[in-house]
Parts: sequence; structure tokens; C-alpha cells
Amino acid sequence: MTIRIRLAEARDIPALRELIEASVRGLQLGDYSAAQLESALRTVYGVDTQLIADGTYFAAEETESSGAALLVGCGGWSRRKTLYGGDRWKELVAGREDSLLDPATEAAKIRAFFVHPDWARRGIGGMILEACETAAWAAGFRRLEMGATLTGVPFYRKKGYVELEAVEAPLGDGLTLPIVRMGKVLRSEVRG
Repeated sequence: MTIRIRLAEARDIPALRELIEASVRGLQLGDYSAAQLESALRTVYGVDTQLIADGTYFAAEETESSGAALLVGCGGWSRRKTLYGGDRWKELVAGREDSLLDPATEAAKIRAFFVHPDWARRGIGGMILEACETAAWAAGFRRLEMGATLTGVPFYRKKGYVELEAVEAPLGDGLTLPIVRMGKVLRSEVRG
């Protein structure tokens, strides 16, 4: 398996959409109902083109023997205040906060991590998270926060994140998506 982590580009958006849908439907059904997941795919989940434009969203691609590259994972970090939600969420929610964070006093946001179910538990999420932490450190951030799905909480715990609070993301039609706000203090010894 040859995995390359690179910055996502606008041309990746259609493949990212397919990857996100496959990841959500294939990996999160044990933690959420089908109704929650389908509603979340229409509202909360999805590509956040602001992350791509900011140069803070990564794509993990596997190079096949034919030389073709297949997107198998994605995730990013943000220097903006928004904790979660893709482009569709931005359109639906008034008050989404996209202003820039102050690295001296605020935590960068870990955002929109998805791995294709066929590639899960092979270290891809960890590779993307390491790239995010390194980039956030280089940008001056010393703390990170995220809105983790219930499915992602065990992974992030293993990576040193701690639970800060439970949050319910509204999905409409009386549904919510339980997520966990998590955080981590970055240490210089692991950033080099």
C-alpha cells in the first residue's frame, strides 16, 4: 500500500463527495441511525470548500499498479472559528463563524475527517491527523479542537485528544447528531 498525503484541490471535490458518503454510510451506522446519517449527509457532512481554498485540507491517495490515484481518505484543520460542517451546513445555518482565529489564544479546528470503509484501520487517518497537527503547529497554533463523531472518538482518544463536552448538531425534522467536542495541547517535542 502506497499512500500519499497531499493538499486537496478544487478538482478533487467530486471524488471527495463520493468518499465522504461512502465513509459515513460504511463506518458510522453502528453509532447513528440511518435517518440521522442520511439527514447529516444532506446538512452537516460534506466538502467544505473554504478548507480547500485555505490550503488546510488534505487528501490521502493510494497509487494503484496502473499508476492511477484513488482518494481513500481526507481531513483537515482550520484557522477559522467554525467547528464543523461543510458547504451545505454553511448555507443552512445562520451565524456560522468563518472569521480567523488568533493562534496565540485560540485553538485551531480539526475538521472533516473521512476514510473510505475499504481502507479503514490502516493508519490513513493517523497520517492525515499528523499532517494537520504539523501544519497547525507551523502556523503558530498550540491547541486543537474538533467536533468528533461518536465513531471517531476512540481514534482521537488514542491520538491524545480529550473530551470537552457533548454537543447535539441540529439536523432538522427533530433529529440531532450527537458529537463530542474534543481538544489537545500540541507539544513541541512531537512537532520537531
